[in-house]
Amino acid sequence: MSSPSATNLTRRDGPPLPPGPPPTPIVGNVRGINASAPWLTYTEWAATYGDLVYSRFFRQEIILINSEEVARDLLDRRSHIYSDRPVIITNDLVDLGFNSALLRYGAKWRLHRRIFHQAFKQEAALSFHPMQLCKVHQLLRSMLEHPKEYEKHFQLLSSSVIMSAVYAYETAPRDDPFVTVIEKALAIILEQLKPELSAILGAFPFILSLPTWFPGMSFKGKAAVSRQYAAKWLSEPFQYVQDRMKSGTSAPSMVSDALEKWQNQDESGEMTSAIRETAATAFMAASETTTSTLKVFVLATVLHPEVQERAWLSIQSMIGTTRLPNFDDRASLPYIDALLRETLRWYPIIPIGIPHATYTEDIYNGYYIPQGAMILPNVWAMTRNEAKYPNPEEFKPERFLDSNGALTDDTCSMAFGFGRRICVGRHFADASLWFSMALMLATFKFSKQKDEKGVDIDFEPQWFSGMATHPLPFPCMITPRHEGMDMGKLNNLIEARI
Repeated sequence: MSSPSATNLTRRDGPPLPPGPPPTPIVGNVRGINASAPWLTYTEWAATYGDLVYSRFFRQEIILINSEEVARDLLDRRSHIYSDRPVIITNDLVDLGFNSALLRYGAKWRLHRRIFHQAFKQEAALSFHPMQLCKVHQLLRSMLEHPKEYEKHFQLLSSSVIMSAVYAYETAPRDDPFVTVIEKALAIILEQLKPELSAILGAFPFILSLPTWFPGMSFKGKAAVSRQYAAKWLSEPFQYVQDRMKSGTSAPSMVSDALEKWQNQDESGEMTSAIRETAATAFMAASETTTSTLKVFVLATVLHPEVQERAWLSIQSMIGTTRLPNFDDRASLPYIDALLRETLRWYPIIPIGIPHATYTEDIYNGYYIPQGAMILPNVWAMTRNEAKYPNPEEFKPERFLDSNGALTDDTCSMAFGFGRRICVGRHFADASLWFSMALMLATFKFSKQKDEKGVDIDFEPQWFSGMATHPLPFPCMITPRHEGMDMGKLNNLIEARI
């Protein structure tokens, strides 16, 4: 059955489409959308049209999901219908067709998922904890030595953790050749991978034949550069592992373990290609999200010093000041977990999630949902649900604690996606974030920067706009919690045991 006309909201031949804003000819329902933060507009639409909203951008039909309940009903419980991905022309434009997260639902995606699950399922992710803790210890040393460069330290942490897990590769402290190539590709990709651009190219494919010097065609030049970086991103770290395996010097990693498990059964080369592609995808998924979440964490602690003090006191009371937290302490530090969950909720770094698409048509609560529709889970609106999160703009970790101070069942898992497309590396990411937050809170104090008179410098947070978002640089101070802290004393804390 073909999809109905985007302007025919009543549909003469069956249930109506979900309600939505009035469309304009050709373009669709895009008037008034906040281009830099569309999730804000979509959340405003929710107040008028409800939890399920229909929209259209050129030929692309879009269904917005504005409540967690509806997202669970559709993306979790009807995942056989809602696990596809839309055709995004910009993927191929930047040579990102290998990205597991953006693959169409089918055999290739299932193969990628199988490889990921082998390495990052919950019980397997435990094996990475010693490495993750070691990398966070290095983060602390870097922050003590160069506190103003904390954003670079976060990026290095995120890169080094995932490169170690995936390739057993130790990144250089600065200008690592593998990481530099990947990060340059990512910078272009995150700027170009916007559904709006893909919809325009889908509606007017002749645009791709225009020369790069033509007004508005600068994205083509950037895409060409991205393709060069993407080729190296795919091949060079993977070749590093293969060379080490041939020489007998390889260490356990996602890639080496997968190659040893499946390479002898891979006559066609399909499995080897899938391992190469999942490995490259893992870096993109883990590096950007972990770095951005830690930036949100710092911003939240700077703006809410009372939260930081409560976290510090909880660590001090349970562990003391002669050692740092480790993963065995997690159960006794529920406030740190609550702070982590609130960081994910307060400003989700992928506010409208990664788009799903319908594999077939569907009917939900009396509304028709077309086959091939782009499904956007508006995570931002879900985290602003006043009934579940009163005063949602406030940063309040205690909303994840019950009256006895124990953690609630709400893990804010919506930040990691839904259904069969939920982030397979979420347990790995959760551990990296917990280690980082707990150890930074135990070691440092984050505060507003002061002017020459010693007065706090107030600021209004600004945000990077793209497929993923994060705070732009803001004035802050990072100072040691312990008096007279130097590298020797920090190393004593790191090396101390119970």
